[in-house]
Amino acid sequence: MPRLLVLASTSSFRRELLARLQIPFETIAPEADESALPEEIPAATALRLAEAKARAVVKRYPDALIIGSDQVAAQGDHRFGKPGSRENAIAQLRLMRGKEVVFHTGLCLLNSATDRVQLSCVDTQVGFRDLGDAEIDAYLDKEDALNCAGSAKSEGLGISLLSYLRGDDPNALIGLPLIALCDMLRAEGVALP
Repeated sequence: MPRLLVLASTSSFRRELLARLQIPFETIAPEADESALPEEIPAATALRLAEAKARAVVKRYPDALIIGSDQVAAQGDHRFGKPGSRENAIAQLRLMRGKEVVFHTGLCLLNSATDRVQLSCVDTQVGFRDLGDAEIDAYLDKEDALNCAGSAKSEGLGISLLSYLRGDDPNALIGLPLIALCDMLRAEGVALP
């Protein structure tokens, strides 16, 4: 019998991405503090939080393959989280305009029966156009981007804000690096085409 697959996330984007693999899975909300540690680099934060989310549900799923993922967007020393409000989204987009922002997407696959952990961080370099204030306002009038890191949904209208995307997996920017995940699942014996 195949081992249960669990997505430790409340993200509808991650759920939709995982569904593309056409294998059954359950979702659960992980209880994890998503704060960065002092002096922690963005990629390390993304990896640590991905694993923390997977480990947060181990007691409920002691014999499962548990997926945790987290994303940290950064430009230099500045991090861009989920804005939560229109004002914060405007401020983020103003700071990012004309710049390259790196979206670090941490991925963890935890075999809760064996405690085997596989980790990967998939980076996506995103170039933002030199956006005018009117463009930012028009974008936020049309798209709810308050619950995504960096305030721009590349899978939606946010693509119009960008000049380029560079990375190994376009799914990583949306929140779940499927190419790396498929490799991890195969390493655990999950059959994928």
